[in-house]
Amino acid sequence: MADPLSDLAFDQLFRGARTANAWQDKDVAEVMVRAIYDLMKWGATSANISPARFLWIRSDDAKTRLKPHLMGDNVPKVMAAPWTVIIAWDDKFEDKVPQLFPHNPGARDWFADRVSHQDAAFRNGTLQGAYLMMAARALGLDCGPMSGFDRNAVDEEFFEGDANMHHWKSNFICALGYGDDAAVFDRSPRLAFDDANIIL
Repeated sequence: MADPLSDLAFDQLFRGARTANAWQDKDVAEVMVRAIYDLMKWGATSANISPARFLWIRSDDAKTRLKPHLMGDNVPKVMAAPWTVIIAWDDKFEDKVPQLFPHNPGARDWFADRVSHQDAAFRNGTLQGAYLMMAARALGLDCGPMSGFDRNAVDEEFFEGDANMHHWKSNFICALGYGDDAAVFDRSPRLAFDDANIIL
């Protein structure tokens, strides 16, 4: 068994981690983005289906394309962030199941039912989005997750006309960089154990 992480690690990942609302003027190299993915990809998903797909927005042109599809308060967060990632899920994720779950050749068929297919894709893709945020925090970055955007418009703008991404469906967006602590809101309360848990 591994030993527990240090209190410093707990603070960085959870207790001291805050949603970034503004950013320092400090670049984040592409090697960091690749490191985030290489860390988060080890997070567990059902039958290792790994349905999440990530579109990384860095250039001014890509930010300009995303801007009109964001809700007002999210515009400055995205425009100032060194990176913004659109966390999506692949509607054809099952095509890669034989590669990802090779010890059970029939696993692809588990997702033939459309309801089960979309349920698995959305749940596990969301889980991978959370892994991405934890990986970014573990590597010293701040995260600004947001759902305030027009999903259909983002899918049309970035995915539908691209042969490599036309099966992708956006889930949520996360800006990444080094946050400006002066713009962080006061910590909101969390539910106590007895308010959110039942032990049987």
